[in-house]
Amino acid sequence: MTSPYSPRGLMTAVLAVLLLSACSSAGDSSITPVANKPAAELRANVADGARDVPVDTVVTVEVEHGTLEDVSVRDLAGDGAIEGSTEAGGWTAAERLEPGVTYRLEARATGEDEKPVTLVSEFASQALTLDEQTYPSVMPLQGETVGVGMPVIVMFDIAVQDKATFEQHMTVTSDPAVEGSWNWLNDRTAHWRPKDYWPAGTKVHVDLQLNSLPAGNGIFGQQDQVVDFQVGSSVISTVDVNAHTMTVQIDGQVARTIPVSTGAPQWASRQGTKLVMEKHASIDMDAATTGVDSADPNYYNLKGVKWAMRLTNSGEFVHAAPWSAASHGRANVSHGCVGMSIENAAWLYQNSKRGDVMTFVGSSRPLEPQNGWTDWNVDWQSWKAGSALHETAVPASGA
Repeated sequence: MTSPYSPRGLMTAVLAVLLLSACSSAGDSSITPVANKPAAELRANVADGARDVPVDTVVTVEVEHGTLEDVSVRDLAGDGAIEGSTEAGGWTAAERLEPGVTYRLEARATGEDEKPVTLVSEFASQALTLDEQTYPSVMPLQGETVGVGMPVIVMFDIAVQDKATFEQHMTVTSDPAVEGSWNWLNDRTAHWRPKDYWPAGTKVHVDLQLNSLPAGNGIFGQQDQVVDFQVGSSVISTVDVNAHTMTVQIDGQVARTIPVSTGAPQWASRQGTKLVMEKHASIDMDAATTGVDSADPNYYNLKGVKWAMRLTNSGEFVHAAPWSAASHGRANVSHGCVGMSIENAAWLYQNSKRGDVMTFVGSSRPLEPQNGWTDWNVDWQSWKAGSALHETAVPASGA
């Protein structure tokens, strides 16, 4: 018998171990030493020490041979951080840069060699003056309840030349969903309206992602805007200039027919569809604001006019007019406004909101384009043609 401790026994054991080792390693890369695997390589699209980085830059970070663990881009002044998302092995910022800010980017990854790698970059964005930024003001206001004719109105304080780029970042969605389109009235004003009046009760979400977006001619968007509003009951009125009546329909039913007096022949109330633009429980009305000189026999200066609602930029209102009570329902004697009794004016005021519709019929005097919110006097095909993208937007439901 051979002892396991004999020279022959030891040799046999060594041979067995060598044979086992050779069989288990052949063709099996899973046990390649970690030290032979590559380290992570991190790259950002902004270099360390860069200055005057364009504000429309969207910061990105990529990794090769590893897994991205974390990315942060922070304002060194401590004013906040840029949010972002990670997918497909890279990180992309969710917003553009603020002007005149120094940022610190830090990214961490773990390589295939299981070792951590860190990338640090400090850079500064280009500085902009207020004259190089355009601010978007939005109507309706946050949380406002409006009428079925209310457009979304965006007004810029500095002209936008690259309207197509801006419009691509201006979205309106609603629940229920409706077909609608932007229309640029000029370089500073854009309106979005649905093809037909909003359904009563619609919830609307406006999302303008314009901050640091190029507007053309060296101008950039100054701020994002997000506004949510809702559409209230349907209030649609018809003013018959010849019959001297205003018929008010609420949610499709005639609620009241009001005797009125509209503009006298030389100041006829304009024909067309108008929207309630402003509401004033009391307002002073001075003819000088419409270009009538105080020396003119037709000049007027009325103090404390009750229950007034503006319909045009040129000064047409619906309001209480007790001084012309004898003419209500009988004759047109005003300077273009619609006058009625105090009781009827108060009722109408209480049941009205911005964006309610008032259509005037029977007048020979046309309503000028943009003399107020005249969007509904433009046919749908012509309205869509005013989009910088020349296409109709069909927003998704669920705003």
